[in-house]
Amino acid sequence: MGLDKITEFSYAEIMEWYKGFIKDCPSGLINMEEFKTMFSILFPNGDASGFAGNVFSTFDANGDGSIDFKEFLCAMSITSRGKTDEKLEWVFNMYDVDRSGFITRAEMLGIIASMSKMVGVVRKMPNDEYIRKMPDDELLISRTEKIFKQMDTDRDGQVSLEEFIEG
Repeated sequence: MGLDKITEFSYAEIMEWYKGFIKDCPSGLINMEEFKTMFSILFPNGDASGFAGNVFSTFDANGDGSIDFKEFLCAMSITSRGKTDEKLEWVFNMYDVDRSGFITRAEMLGIIASMSKMVGVVRKMPNDEYIRKMPDDELLISRTEKIFKQMDTDRDGQVSLEEFIEG
């Protein structure tokens, strides 16, 4: 089946994507280190390696340790042109690090912490004096707990895909 049938891109767009992909990745594959390097260029003020690793694992649909053009294009299609539910499922899969079908507090904290490291700062809300005085680690834990409680509607200690989409 052609990529134009399984993505939201036209044949001409696929060819443009392919030219850029092969230019950047002449082998036709992107490994984890190359992917992390690309993220570090996009986020030079922080440490993007943790978050890039999570994104890489989500792009690497077959789990072989590399991203081929089909995997790359399918992920780009979902993230740029997919329906809201498709995008949310993609993000859910990035948070579900162990692929259990659920997001735990620890997985959510790991992703939120890696995003914070990537941008280089923990942003503190200016309207809450208590929050502004919290150390960064405590702030991340506090924010994660707040988000987790909002999403874990059945209070079973994990967030399902359905809860994530509804949340």
